[in-house]
Amino acid sequence: MKKLVALLPVAFLLAFTACAQNDPSKRPSPPQETKMTVGSATITINYGAPSVKGREIWGKLVPYGQVWRTGANEATIFETSADVKVEGQLLPKGKYGLFTIPGKDEWVIIFNKNAAQWGSYSYKEADDILRVKVRPGMAAAFQEQMKFEGHVDGSISLLWEKLEIIFSVSQ
Repeated sequence: MKKLVALLPVAFLLAFTACAQNDPSKRPSPPQETKMTVGSATITINYGAPSVKGREIWGKLVPYGQVWRTGANEATIFETSADVKVEGQLLPKGKYGLFTIPGKDEWVIIFNKNAAQWGSYSYKEADDILRVKVRPGMAAAFQEQMKFEGHVDGSISLLWEKLEIIFSVSQ
């Protein structure tokens, strides 16, 4: 009986820790949401926001030339309530997995019909709805935690570390 009483606090602590790990807000890369309006479309981007934490990001943590989930944890989700144009190309109303292929001089932004994925492990190019190419630029300031920003001109920025990736969205 004494052993059972002695183990009870340990069991409680383990159960509490397990429950806390199921809380997405407690993750090292917590979930974030960016919302914006472009014409009559509401655009929502849900993503896990990783931090630099002193690491070398581009070409190391996030390799060049490989499909990246564009965030952490689950794949980033890009949802539009109406048809839009991304970099002048049609993206129908819907919910998409947002992936990228980073490069030193060019990035590919990918909208994939499979929005419910963990990372990019089950990503299939055959499920791509749209791919557009953009050029990376230098951010105005260092960004410790990755974020998406919507702008009044309809463009969307991905900011992380010293990099900014901008793509246009219009109706």
